[in-house]
Amino acid sequence: MDESIYLDEARDPLIIAEGWMKDGKDVAIATVVETWGSAPRPVGSHLVIDAEGNFHGSVSGGCVEGAVVTEAIDVIGSGKARMLEFGVADETAWQVGLSCGGRIKVYVERLG
Repeated sequence: MDESIYLDEARDPLIIAEGWMKDGKDVAIATVVETWGSAPRPVGSHLVIDAEGNFHGSVSGGCVEGAVVTEAIDVIGSGKARMLEFGVADETAWQVGLSCGGRIKVYVERLG
């Protein structure tokens, strides 16, 4: 593997995803597609996930990443994209830690 892909450019989740795919890993990407209120990350933020649950990037500053990783692993296995929504009014959001008062919608799809 070309280690140079993991240097300075490697902070970009898309570059990480490209490297993982070149290494033969199955990869999903989660993208913030909508926010309301005090959302922790802006629209367009990415989290990339491999089939083993390794991830890079952020869709919520750590609030819901665990739940998104779990869903992404399912997406990798099924090949079927999912739209996820987390919000302060949603009991699930409190369980996974989105207590910032906002809501986010995250689209998760398999790459490749």
